[in-house]
Amino acid sequence: MEFSLLGPIAVTTGSAELSLGPAKRRSVLALLLLQPNTTVPLEQLIDSLWEEEPPEHARTVVQGHVSRLRATLAEGGAEAYGIELATHGSAYLLRLPEELIDAHRFGELVALARPEAAPADAVPLLREALGLWRGPALTGTVTSPPFAAAAHALEERRLTAVEALGRAHGTLGEHEQAAAILYSAAVNHPLREGLIAGLMRALFHTGRQSDALEWFHRTRRLLNEELGVDPGERLRGAYEEILRAEAAGGGRTGAARPAGGARGTGGASGGTPSGGTSSGGGRYGASGDSRPATGSAARPVDGTGRAPVQGSAGTDEAHGAAGAPGSDGTKQGTPAGGRGGSGSGRTGAPPRLLPRPPARFLGREAQLAALTTVLTDGTTGESPLAVVAGPAGVGKTACAVQWAHLYAGSFPDGQLFADLRGFGEGDEAPPAEILGDFLLALGTPPERVPSSAQAASALFRSLVAERRLLVVLDNARSSAQVRPLLPGGPHCATVVTSRSRLDGLVATDCARPVGLQTLGHEEGAALLGAMLGPDRVAEDPAAARELVDLCDGLPLALRAAAAQLTARPRWRLARLAAALRDERRRLALLSAEDTGIAAALRMSVARLSADDARLLSALATSADGHLNASLAAALAGYDPERTQDGLDRLTEMHLVDEEATDVYTISTLTQLFARDERGEGGESDTGGTGDGS
Repeated sequence: MEFSLLGPIAVTTGSAELSLGPAKRRSVLALLLLQPNTTVPLEQLIDSLWEEEPPEHARTVVQGHVSRLRATLAEGGAEAYGIELATHGSAYLLRLPEELIDAHRFGELVALARPEAAPADAVPLLREALGLWRGPALTGTVTSPPFAAAAHALEERRLTAVEALGRAHGTLGEHEQAAAILYSAAVNHPLREGLIAGLMRALFHTGRQSDALEWFHRTRRLLNEELGVDPGERLRGAYEEILRAEAAGGGRTGAARPAGGARGTGGASGGTPSGGTSSGGGRYGASGDSRPATGSAARPVDGTGRAPVQGSAGTDEAHGAAGAPGSDGTKQGTPAGGRGGSGSGRTGAPPRLLPRPPARFLGREAQLAALTTVLTDGTTGESPLAVVAGPAGVGKTACAVQWAHLYAGSFPDGQLFADLRGFGEGDEAPPAEILGDFLLALGTPPERVPSSAQAASALFRSLVAERRLLVVLDNARSSAQVRPLLPGGPHCATVVTSRSRLDGLVATDCARPVGLQTLGHEEGAALLGAMLGPDRVAEDPAAARELVDLCDGLPLALRAAAAQLTARPRWRLARLAAALRDERRRLALLSAEDTGIAAALRMSVARLSADDARLLSALATSADGHLNASLAAALAGYDPERTQDGLDRLTEMHLVDEEATDVYTISTLTQLFARDERGEGGESDTGGTGDGS
């Protein structure tokens, strides 16, 4: 049995939550839990439950609530946990092991953490402690002053833990993480000087001196306007520390900024996997304020010029001429509406929500150049919109995130990122959820975030109307899911990734498509070389070419193959190629833990209608993967019109490719997946099930 104060008042046994009844009954329980194993006088309960003069029958009401609570706890098996709600004269005592109360566990974890002495141990302790919070403390209690004071005290303890976690990350030199943790708390508590001071130091150590100083001046103005006071010692100390370091040429102390390239926050580890899913850690992460290198870029394979990043693609300088300086020394290729400054109405540090840069990102020169052309078009006076589309596993997310990091400096008012979960486990992300996250990141107080998607969309467009902001919407399922999330200002730019072409956005919002294709032999071999080392690939170039063919040139599949070889350093490439020739094992071998081409295809097929799923299954029986509408109709047993409509939808979803008029191809891996699904469950008659069968 567990008792929750750090959020809605609740009592849970196993996975079930006990029904506690109305607010006053919950408030009685909360007051007893705030003073566990201590007698609480009946008069104190009455004074806390009624803000004004209590009714004549107040004693009877409280006694009734205690009686019902006692019965509820008994029904939940309280005795087995050593829990007893006892009456002592005109007082009550809730006897229980205090570790059953989340607020007590929170306090113990925070007390154990030593951010300065043992920061590596403090980080997981504080994260676990803060993870106990499920919302504002004491939610569901009455709104009397005693409960407001108790909730405020708990919130102060939470903020103290947040500050401690920021200090722990800072002590470890993890300043990006410290800034990300402290930022949202600082936005919601703009007068808490210790919090702001910690954020300033974290921002300074990541090279964002101007943002750090802006936080000081903003807080100083708020203190003066709202409280009529000057900054205290902690805030002044952080400010003076930054000024002294700047004067001494200290600048960023955490790590050197790669010359002219994206900031190396991700290095070669982790990042955004190819195939349209965001990096580990969900939608949020601190991103750099980098710009692409000026002039000609060096090949990224050897790690020069910019930080290596993950994704998929061939061998690419990525920027081309778009990042070259103009004759007057100014940066060319600034997105549409580019203007100096940070945009009117901006408060606090700009949001930096991009995932870490993708590691070992190679190639995609033409696609990155196309994105630059689309998103730097200032001739229309409209907010530019690009759709990066392609089959599962082709590296859409990596391409979009790579471009976003290269051009983050062109969007000084921030970069927003969201995984729309259009092709993932579970339901797609509703627009209201994403808009709520965006509004909070832009500094909107939680209580002012509208509950309806329509109102939230309007507020979002109003807030960013005059800002230079980049929005990356990853893994979209449909145009309707995207439209409420589009910014309205001409100085904003939006990149959407999807397995669907999103023709609706092209029709209604003038989106410009940027298609992503599979890799050729040279590009695929370069990706294998970046993952495994060039020597291992060079010793057997024929096997490398065969691996590219067996992986259908999909970066996600090639990365999975590289993972297999990395785990088996004695294997030559030819040995893996021989194993992959066995079509029964190929999909299993092209998986790496929670990622792989089969999982990616399953998410695409799960979104098909029953008719289209059956059509895809029929197409998989084609001998060589090449067919026309007549052959497809014969295989599926559909009439020509029904077959043509289905082929069009499969083509839009990049499960089938139309090479020429009435010439369709289905990739080998898609064929293998569809055959496996058909063989496991028989012919599908639902189409939309989670396993695509």
